[in-house]
Amino acid sequence: MALLLLLAVLAATAVVASSLLLRWNEVRYSRRRGLPPGTMGWPLFGETTEFLKQGPSFMKARRLRYGSLFRTHILGCPTVVCMDPELNRRTLASEGAGFVPGYPQSMLDILGPNNIAAVHGPLHRAMRGAMLALTRPSMIRAALLPKIDAFMRAHLHGWAGRRVDIQEMTKEMALLSALRQIAGISAGPLSDALKAELYTLVLGTFSLPINIPGTNYSKGLQARKKLVAMLRQMIVDRRSSGCAQDDMLDALLSGNEGTRAKLSDDQIIDLLITLIYSGYETVSTTSMMAVKYLSVNPKALEQIRKEHLDIRKGKSPGDALDWNDYKSMTFTKAVIYETLRLATVVNGLLRKTTQDVEMNGYIIPKGWRIYVYTREINYDPFLYPEPMVFNPWRWLEKGLESHPHFMLFGGGSRMCPGKEVGTVEIATFLHYFVTQYRWEEEGNNTISKFPRVAAPNGLHIRVQGY
Repeated sequence: MALLLLLAVLAATAVVASSLLLRWNEVRYSRRRGLPPGTMGWPLFGETTEFLKQGPSFMKARRLRYGSLFRTHILGCPTVVCMDPELNRRTLASEGAGFVPGYPQSMLDILGPNNIAAVHGPLHRAMRGAMLALTRPSMIRAALLPKIDAFMRAHLHGWAGRRVDIQEMTKEMALLSALRQIAGISAGPLSDALKAELYTLVLGTFSLPINIPGTNYSKGLQARKKLVAMLRQMIVDRRSSGCAQDDMLDALLSGNEGTRAKLSDDQIIDLLITLIYSGYETVSTTSMMAVKYLSVNPKALEQIRKEHLDIRKGKSPGDALDWNDYKSMTFTKAVIYETLRLATVVNGLLRKTTQDVEMNGYIIPKGWRIYVYTREINYDPFLYPEPMVFNPWRWLEKGLESHPHFMLFGGGSRMCPGKEVGTVEIATFLHYFVTQYRWEEEGNNTISKFPRVAAPNGLHIRVQGY
């Protein structure tokens, strides 16, 4: 009896303590008047666990309760989530007017202090200028497309008759293609070492920034240290070799190819990590999901295959794609955009307030994050009729890509500088895949959509020659 009484007292104490802790966090952040409605969760952790576990359901539930602008505490930061398309557009266009990049501390720590998502002002302009110079159309046409074409031919060779995990193959494809363009690295021990650390780094960028051994954040920091050491050694080796490699690393080290002022080694390393990270995640996931959507949409598959077979007419089997071929891939680009939209490869963008900012009558305090949540815009029936249907033809209509709420590649001065080269990679992959093979899914392939799009058990297909 005494034991039961003791357990009851302990349980009641725990309930009271939990209530006080939750109440303390609410009081702490509610002292300021004019904040949007919402809840802040636990001290330190906030509502991070619910956010990562529930994802879109977390957002929808709070939108129903509080409206399209609400406060929360996620990934270590007090945050205002904005789900209003016009307010999102204005926020992304307002850098320097109270907003700067505000990515989670975990991402800033792991990608480095000089990554382009973290810097602003003159340094952002210099680094963005360097990235744009490396990925401008003339560079893609003359230097990058030939390398991408040769790589895709080799990577897709010999798939007929195999059962393939398209998730793993597109991950490998995106990473190796990026490494070849950036530093001329081919498959081998170095790419294997870089791949192992990059996979760990990616998981750490979207985690609670508490450095406890065994957590994704701690593992991500360790992976960054190893990547930095490998990239620094590559720079040393490149300088000592004295041989021109005609790749992005050469251009960054020399300041050639219109990259303007030379960057420091630390800035170059963080820029390389950002290039590899951003291209790897977007290119691999979009390629995988395009294959999945085409698998179950025979009309779209027929049209994209016809577009690419028409390109092969007049070419010998060994002829590479050229810039004019790429520019003619109208339906292919529509498939890529529709895949990005429907799969929601990017859920949103983060900004940080540099002063108290007014939003829809609310006052957002200095230092808070603004989560420009673009996922729901992708499913807006007014912008995209029948939004849950895979319909690439919608992108053939004039004006959709130039719509003010088009945010598949970011917005404002932070529009993704690698948009074109990423699209070229995916289009080239699809070219050789659909002209050489037919396929069908095998097994019970499930897709998770949050915090990133992935097939937890792989996405398996049986491939046959076309």
